[in-house]
Amino acid sequence: MPRKRATVPTGITPPEHSARELVILTGMSGSGKASALRTFEDLGYYSVDNLPLELVERFADLVAQSAEISRAALVIDVREGMRLDHFPAILKKVRNVLPTRVVFLEASEDAIVRRFSETRRPHPLGRDETVVSSIRAESKRLDPVRKVADIVLDTTRFNVHDLRAHIVAQFERGGSGKKDRNLTISVTSFGFKNGAPTDADIVFDVRFLPNPHFVPELRKLTGKNAKVVKYVASFPQTKEFLDKATDMLTFLLPHYIKEGKSYLTVGIGCTGGQHRSVMIAEELKKRLGAAGYRVKAEHRDIPR
Repeated sequence: MPRKRATVPTGITPPEHSARELVILTGMSGSGKASALRTFEDLGYYSVDNLPLELVERFADLVAQSAEISRAALVIDVREGMRLDHFPAILKKVRNVLPTRVVFLEASEDAIVRRFSETRRPHPLGRDETVVSSIRAESKRLDPVRKVADIVLDTTRFNVHDLRAHIVAQFERGGSGKKDRNLTISVTSFGFKNGAPTDADIVFDVRFLPNPHFVPELRKLTGKNAKVVKYVASFPQTKEFLDKATDMLTFLLPHYIKEGKSYLTVGIGCTGGQHRSVMIAEELKKRLGAAGYRVKAEHRDIPR
């Protein structure tokens, strides 16, 4: 059932049409639609869950006429069944009434299976089939919707906080205007002796830098320690590398955003993942943050 019901007060002049927006939130079960809808609600969107497809055009008309509602978000999912084949035609009619964006959330098959396992909830297509077969059937059924989506967001590597931050960055009214609006960057340090991270999009090898491991007083510290930072930064090749790496990343990032990439992992590797890679990852986080991107640093191999 819808979480809220729109009403249209009479005798009040509605806001300007240009200030209005409808977001149709859809996608795979287990991809984060419920969390996303809560974020839209927190941003001031009038939010409706599981609105029947045949009511979407009427809902858009209500929002267009309402004196109280200027932005709305609603969820449409696989429970609509074969009626989803009509979604492109319905969307065309809705856009004649109200500026509308379609956000399609998806995730890898492994990630969705894991999420269903953690929540112990059945897939909405039923209990008679395995989760994997239901996921594949759902993907096929949602294909007409995905093809007309304005934003396709892969949430495989997002936690709830990452997803919220990404939506806020793209949809918050009067936002900061930073360059990070379509991209979350994770700068991840690691040790090659433990293997490179399989999810890294870009990998830098910083084993060419002098190793604090061979300095007895620094060996048990990490790259977060001020003494290690000072040691690694004391070599001219460190600054030169950071300058060149920053230049390359700030060149690449707008192109990744243009292509619709929503999450980028930059791996920084040294031998053990304790000193050099940690220091460099933290410094790149500062530099990319100063350039206007949303970025976090993670350290896979330092002691917890």
